[in-house]
Order: sequence, then C-alpha cells, then structure tokens
Amino acid sequence: MSLIEEDEALIAAALNGSAYAWEKLVKRFESRVYNLGLRLTGNPTDALDLMQEVFLGVYRNLHRFRGDAKFSSWLFRIAHNKAVDMNRRKRLMTVQSRLTSEDEDEGFDIFPGDAREEPEHKLNEIETNQRIIRLLAKLPMEQRLVVELKIFQSLTFDEIALMQEISENTAKTRFYTALKKLKDIAEDQHVLS
Repeated sequence: MSLIEEDEALIAAALNGSAYAWEKLVKRFESRVYNLGLRLTGNPTDALDLMQEVFLGVYRNLHRFRGDAKFSSWLFRIAHNKAVDMNRRKRLMTVQSRLTSEDEDEGFDIFPGDAREEPEHKLNEIETNQRIIRLLAKLPMEQRLVVELKIFQSLTFDEIALMQEISENTAKTRFYTALKKLKDIAEDQHVLS
C-alpha cells in the first residue's frame, strides 16, 4: 500500500471515529508541521501553537477533504493559512505592545535533543537551525512560505502556486528572489563577522 493509499485509509477510519487512525495520521505529519512552524515563526513555542492550531483545523475539517490532491498538500494548505493568520496576529500584538510598553527581547527556547545523540553534533545542529531560522525571519512572510514549501516540504512550484493561489511564475519569482536575499544576507553577515 502506498503512502497516499494509507493516508486515505487512515482518513476514512478517522472519519468513522477511530482514535487510533487519527493519532497515526497526526504522528505521520506532526514533525513536518512543527518544523514548518519553527522555520516560519522562529520560536519553538509559536511552532507548537501553530502545530496545535493546524491539527485542530484538520480534525474539524477532515470531512471536507475531497481527495482531489494529496492529503499532505491539503494539510500544508491549512498550515499555510494558520501561519499567515498567526503572523497577522503577532504583528497586531507587536504594534499594540509598542503603543503600551517598551519591547522586550525574547530569546530562543531550545528543546533538548535525543540523549542518544552526540552532544557536539546536536549543538552544531541547533546552531545551524537557529542560523537558518534567523535568516528566514528576515524574509517577508510570502517569500518565507515559498522557501519553506519548496525546500523543506519538497513541493513543486505548481503545488505551491495552487496552495497559495498564485501563478506558478509568481511562486518561482518569490522563491528565487528569497534565495538571492538569503545569499546576500548571509554574505553580509559573514563579512561583518
């Protein structure tokens, strides 16, 4: 059975009330959704909040999944919408907090890794991930989403265009513009180091 067929079987079982099928469906995608959230928000707490909102939205709307596209595409469309909503709320809250008080700097929360992994390897991985998150945070949300979907979710430009309701050429333009910005930012930071 292919992954797509397995997803369809799990969806059918979940719609028929199987908690096991729902749990298996969530477990299949939770790390990808969390990592998407982490790269888009740059904050582990926000990434967990986004993941919770995504799966709550999927649960509430699972009966609306028609099977026209892959389940993962549908799920990441929901994740995309929730990320955009979260970004809007955060911007609004930031503007409101600036009006009422001074900004406070929030640091990165780091989740401990698997104890079986080498600490030095895990530290390098965390540092690399934090650099990627900081670089991505410098991009506008529309470009950050395209980079996320193309690189980290391995979607095609056609799938990205459908998901974001833009043309395929616009998806490509946003992606390559974002890559150029990331390269320029990384080069500037390297020169300043």
